[in-house]
Amino acid sequence: MIRQDEVYKIGQLGKPHGVRGEINFSFSTDVWDRAEADYLVLMVDGILVPFFLEEYRFRGDHSALLKFLDLDTIEAVQEYSGCEVYFPYALTPEGDDDDYTWQYFVGFRLIDTQRGDLGQIAHVNEDTANVLFELEGGTLIPAVEDLISDIDHEGRTVHMTLPEGLLELG
Repeated sequence: MIRQDEVYKIGQLGKPHGVRGEINFSFSTDVWDRAEADYLVLMVDGILVPFFLEEYRFRGDHSALLKFLDLDTIEAVQEYSGCEVYFPYALTPEGDDDDYTWQYFVGFRLIDTQRGDLGQIAHVNEDTANVLFELEGGTLIPAVEDLISDIDHEGRTVHMTLPEGLLELG
């Protein structure tokens, strides 16, 4: 069984395309292509389920048409329209930190260089002008690259140097 802390959101499925079972996929990162992944993980009725890729083709910088194995008709893929798409942390290739989306950091621990462990990142809010890490308990921290001093992918921690007084706001 795939657990929520083993994956991070990379996009969402749209409407079916054509009659062969292809479906539109809007994504925030092409990590699945760079990792040459055999499968993607869909959230289906609250359960994370792997779906194996038969083929795909890009339609732009942030969209592609996917064809999943054994889903060969418009009816077969239609029930997955709107499903969120996730990618396993374990399959994410090592590389430049710029390749990761903010959603990748959900589940990481946030460590301040002065105050220590502030808690786990429960959510990333990208709906505001400034991206925010929301910690368990509701504390909001600006996700500013200049404040991040280190990222430990294996240990799943983000080290930040937060300005004095930031945690006392709010």
